[in-house]
Amino acid sequence: MQQQMERLERKQVKNIDFNCDLAQSFGVYKNSSEFGLLDYVSSVNISCGFHAGDPLTIKNALLAAKERNVVVGAHIGFDDIQGFGYRTMDLDEDEIEALVIYQVGALMSFAKSLNMEIEHVRPHGAMYKQAAEDFTFASAIAKAVKKCSQWLVYYGAAGDVTSKVGEYVNLPIAQEIHLEKVYNVDGSVDFSVKDNDNTFENIGRLKSILNFSQVQNREGGKTFVNVDTIHFSSKLPNVMEIAKEANKIITPVPVNYKNACASGWVD
Repeated sequence: MQQQMERLERKQVKNIDFNCDLAQSFGVYKNSSEFGLLDYVSSVNISCGFHAGDPLTIKNALLAAKERNVVVGAHIGFDDIQGFGYRTMDLDEDEIEALVIYQVGALMSFAKSLNMEIEHVRPHGAMYKQAAEDFTFASAIAKAVKKCSQWLVYYGAAGDVTSKVGEYVNLPIAQEIHLEKVYNVDGSVDFSVKDNDNTFENIGRLKSILNFSQVQNREGGKTFVNVDTIHFSSKLPNVMEIAKEANKIITPVPVNYKNACASGWVD
């Protein structure tokens, strides 16, 4: 058992996706700074009009991603523009399914009109947090995603919940880490702690992930994590600096390319 743990701890990550959010605007509120991250990520999550994003903003985000040849996915959230999707909603499975299919379907149709395809779905805000902690809730999202397409990848917080959801629903998953978040010993995010925007420490965490598949936990130790993608949040004031430094260490690749490498289809 000890030898198995040592092998896990020493596991190197050779291919990894970097993702960020786009179309985080609506009405008079604009966020043009997010487009700067397009040069440093391999996939983007485009808001679908519920927590953020209006039709023209969504179109411009898709075109910007297409110009940079960056993979696009749907960034779904609760119908809560005033709260920007950070307020929890108590929904049953039918409501969750309708919420997800409506948003994913809208972006799929929009992308198709521009000769594009979406490859993944990532929850936002309160939906993301609840999906990270609640297996039943996360499974309802994943089931709805699968109804849109069985080939879509479900992006979720790294940990047992996301892993088990992928197996239960039989849907491709991407386990996600945030360099700025604080992690518990079990590998889950401690959402109650303020984000760490120290560039040096964020890059140190990236190196630990790539070299050992580990993150430092809140007790000062190391926790093993499976990581497919790293999220870069435009809420961090120095996110551009962090993204630039991260790209000096490794060139990100989309999740499906990473999976193809693992399967042996790509050398």
